[in-house]
Amino acid sequence: MEAGKDVMDKDFAEKECDSVRGQSSASYLVWDDLTVPVSAGSKRKLLNRLSGYAQTGRILAVMGPSGSGKSTFLDSLAGRISSDIRREGNISLSGKKMKPINHRDLSYVTQENFYLGTLTVNETIAYTAHLRLSSKMTKAEIDEVVEMTIKEMGLEDCAENRIGNWHLRGISSGERKRLSISLEMVTGPLILLLDEPTTGLDSASAFFVTRALRNIADEGKIIICSMHQPSSEVFDLFDDLLLLSSGETVFLGEAKMAIEFFAEAGFACPRRKNPADHFLWCISLDFDSVTATLLLSPRTCQNPASSGFSMRMKTAEIKATLIQSYKSSEYSSAVRRKMQEIAATKDYQVCQLNKNTNSSKWKQLRILTHRSFINMYRDIGYSWLRITFYVLSSISTGTLYFDIGYDNEAIINRGKCVSFIYGFMICLSCGGVPFFDEELKVFYDERLNGHYGETVFVLANFLSSLPFLVANSLLSGTTIFYMVKLHSRFSHYGYFCINLFCCITVIESCMMVVTSFVPNALIAIGTGAGVIVLMMMASQIFRLLPDLPKFFWQYPMSYISFAKWAVEGQYKNVMTGCEFDSAEPGEPKLKGETILKTTFGISLDRSKWWDVTVLLFQLFVYKLLLFLMLRYKKRMAPWLNGHYS
Repeated sequence: MEAGKDVMDKDFAEKECDSVRGQSSASYLVWDDLTVPVSAGSKRKLLNRLSGYAQTGRILAVMGPSGSGKSTFLDSLAGRISSDIRREGNISLSGKKMKPINHRDLSYVTQENFYLGTLTVNETIAYTAHLRLSSKMTKAEIDEVVEMTIKEMGLEDCAENRIGNWHLRGISSGERKRLSISLEMVTGPLILLLDEPTTGLDSASAFFVTRALRNIADEGKIIICSMHQPSSEVFDLFDDLLLLSSGETVFLGEAKMAIEFFAEAGFACPRRKNPADHFLWCISLDFDSVTATLLLSPRTCQNPASSGFSMRMKTAEIKATLIQSYKSSEYSSAVRRKMQEIAATKDYQVCQLNKNTNSSKWKQLRILTHRSFINMYRDIGYSWLRITFYVLSSISTGTLYFDIGYDNEAIINRGKCVSFIYGFMICLSCGGVPFFDEELKVFYDERLNGHYGETVFVLANFLSSLPFLVANSLLSGTTIFYMVKLHSRFSHYGYFCINLFCCITVIESCMMVVTSFVPNALIAIGTGAGVIVLMMMASQIFRLLPDLPKFFWQYPMSYISFAKWAVEGQYKNVMTGCEFDSAEPGEPKLKGETILKTTFGISLDRSKWWDVTVLLFQLFVYKLLLFLMLRYKKRMAPWLNGHYS
């Protein structure tokens, strides 16, 4: 373990502060008059003039009832407030105003985390380490950091277990929480923010997670975590406590002194009662309804003395009394004096990790492509099940149009065959939406903490999917082409598979854009199906292009529709160079080129390769749209949330 720490120190910590090395000096994260309105221009406040600090080597627990502002407070410190809300107040690190967050200095573990369920715990941490640690580090050094992280977080027993997804049984919820912390600790950030890390865990798992945070804090880190209702054993692990109610500070100071503060304010914690429960009982407005019910109970009416102060006062009165008591208390004065001392002192050593230690873009692309490929390969729903359906559908099509021949009926049957092929190929693309949704959730989670950017993700996702798209195209194309005997020339077989590959790739890219735009996979499947039907209606599949109404369907939909270009190119491919029997015996054979013009209304002014070129251009457009959607979705979030709410 010590060797692992030396590896991290060697690469990132040339400028690391003395506190992280265990010496006497400390770093402080300070917030002064921090105010966040409910929305732009609103007078209501989610946070109302909060002031305080957190320091290295200590755990600051942020507690309060639901809606008190805990998550908003952490979002403010992490710089994740919605772009349409203007945060007021200052946030500084040891007296120096914090600039845009450097993800080497601060990491944020949110309440809900997403993983690629087919990967093991060890693989997940290792991929993250390779994505985030310096390209100058050797594989052995990074592996040592991974091993050290696994040991520190107590994940040795489940290191080789898969995380789990819809078809794989995975690790427990407590192990998932410790995994989420591990992913952010591989780079050794100075500040670690956690939003309710014990939510949904049993008491033993919650204690284990908090104990792990205690060990991290002891290494010289600033730990700030929101907690809803910790057990007394978990509460004893906290150094400092920030109590919030309706966005206002009820108490900030040493956790063990909170009991004394409540007693001084006239709301003493009963013996053998969990202090955390008592604090929340006093400041949560939800308990007013419980109190009213208790006041009406026969037992309380018979023994009014047993009701206690909480039944004699409304929660709003208790909260107002506590807030006022804190403002005039020595605890508040001590916090203010310390903040002034921090602002006045110039020689605090702040941990500034080298910004040049980020992994290179090329390395990130290589690692992310490999990770995505492994996930696709192991996910039977995305890879093998879909390939099986493609092949079975191709065999079915081949049996329907087996050895179609060159008689007069084969003319129309070839058109039906091509339309049928692209019909089921396009529809099957909706099956990838749940997988796309999983990958996008992981991306949003990792992008927020600076693992990699949009460009790397879009390219890696495309490159990792290529082998499966090629396999689908070759297996399906070969099966159909030679069962139906669409053409005698091998070059036409090559074009058939290339056209099929381009079409499937464009459809998958379109579905990725749709999935990135909507809030969940269910809506994405419905929206994607609608887009697919619209594209198919503007192609040759349901009605010949010249017969479509000119307004909207021919112009512009037929030019936008990927189905139109794919089907048109395939019509040219299976008809040109062929001769068919005439409808009347004895008449000359009909050339495929003539049939394209007269029967299908397809012009031969442009080569069939022009259609493939348009499909490749559309592929580029969809990838660009995906990039723009990922880049600017956060800015669009207020509009999207309002639209889908």
